[in-house]
Amino acid sequence: MKLLKDILYGVSLSAVSGDTNVMVNNVHFDSRKVEMDDVFVAIRGTVTDGHNYIQKAVDSGARAIVCEQLPELMVNGVSYIQVEDCHSALSIIASNFYDNPSKNLKLIGVTGTNGKTTVSTLLYNLFKKAGYKVGLISTIKVLVDEKEYKTSHTTPDALTINDYLFKMNVEGVEFCFMEVSSHGIHQKRAEGLHFEGAIFTNLSHDHLDYHKTFAEYRDTKKKLFDGLPKTAFALVNIDDKNGLVMLQNTKAKKYTYALKSFADYRAQILERQFNGQLLKVDDNELWSRLIGDFNAYNLLAIYATADILGLEKMEILRLMSELENVDGRFQYFISKEKITAIVDYAHTPDALKNVLVTINALRTGNENVITVVGCGGDRDKSKRPVMGYIASEMSDQAIFTSDNPRTESPAAIIEEMEAGVEPQNTRKVLSIENRRQAINTACKLAMANDIILVAGKGHETYQETNGVRVDFDDFKEVKEALESLKK
Repeated sequence: MKLLKDILYGVSLSAVSGDTNVMVNNVHFDSRKVEMDDVFVAIRGTVTDGHNYIQKAVDSGARAIVCEQLPELMVNGVSYIQVEDCHSALSIIASNFYDNPSKNLKLIGVTGTNGKTTVSTLLYNLFKKAGYKVGLISTIKVLVDEKEYKTSHTTPDALTINDYLFKMNVEGVEFCFMEVSSHGIHQKRAEGLHFEGAIFTNLSHDHLDYHKTFAEYRDTKKKLFDGLPKTAFALVNIDDKNGLVMLQNTKAKKYTYALKSFADYRAQILERQFNGQLLKVDDNELWSRLIGDFNAYNLLAIYATADILGLEKMEILRLMSELENVDGRFQYFISKEKITAIVDYAHTPDALKNVLVTINALRTGNENVITVVGCGGDRDKSKRPVMGYIASEMSDQAIFTSDNPRTESPAAIIEEMEAGVEPQNTRKVLSIENRRQAINTACKLAMANDIILVAGKGHETYQETNGVRVDFDDFKEVKEALESLKK
């Protein structure tokens, strides 16, 4: 149990009714989880408002209520804490409740539109290979040293984050690499955390259903860097024009990386092949199994971060040469008939373009590129025609299909993608609503040496329609489809 006034330390309080010098058992923002002597934080969400469940929490035994608006009925023996912002309060309370675990390790935040998962995961793998105890909080999974936990959000809620960090403290973890999404920053899930550093990968069209404007999306990312202490580092990609924006108000020590611009860390691509690429990093050559310009940026960010954190440069390069692709990120195999199938998480226009640019750069000229792609439902609609344009313009054959339709009509989503197709490319487009059928069709169309790209879902092993998730793994589907055709 914890003393209520201790877990409120650092929270900006507007009013207090009741005693804060009392012991509390646990903290929740879901009233259904509240038990005797717990603290309930009333969060205003996009769907529900926690303030509507204050009395339910009290009836369940809550000892304290943290809220933005005090209820009309206040029960004797319950402490009511009024704050300006419950999202911010929850994050600070969560850190205090778990004894500020981020201060006991080196926590590195990774943000940007694309590359967050690859950079954070590969940093975890590299430091693990270097002999450290390491943590990872990512879109795909959470790792506490070697123990794995499943996750459903890029940036979990503040209580969950601090719970994982506390578990890392118990296991003696020294470094933790954490994806920090724009949603997570906006909802202040990372507030109250002590970051050793932050990495900015790039910024492009995404999440405009949530942030409304690109400027708001950019400025939300920037808040991570604005909040860094002077003891931390800020590492940004300055080939992206938004990189310098991230550094404008930060107190942290500034570092830059680039392939095209003058920067603290630079790399050059010397050779490209399907099984890897040769890079020149800090005047040393590095062969990596990760291919594409986008991965060259990711690798450079990894190199720079490891160097800033004190690893020896030649050791970093040696360990980087052993790194393999992250699941669902340019994950590929070549069938017996010499058909190359690639599965990638590319679900933004920029990511899709990057993958297709990489594929086209590796072509000898005779192969056809067949792209299977969809767009998620209940998400940014403005990117759908752009995705349709890119897929049809940069492929020999594009097949538009379902991604995760969620509560939207798959046919309507595909229609919005078709709106971006130029007249000269309409002959190259097929629309097949069923994703399995779309992948099977791509495999039937492919000839020897052709390349199939299945984009959008990457590591996901499900498809979601109207709140129901069914098993669906793009890599498994395309592999089985190619193998079954030749039996």
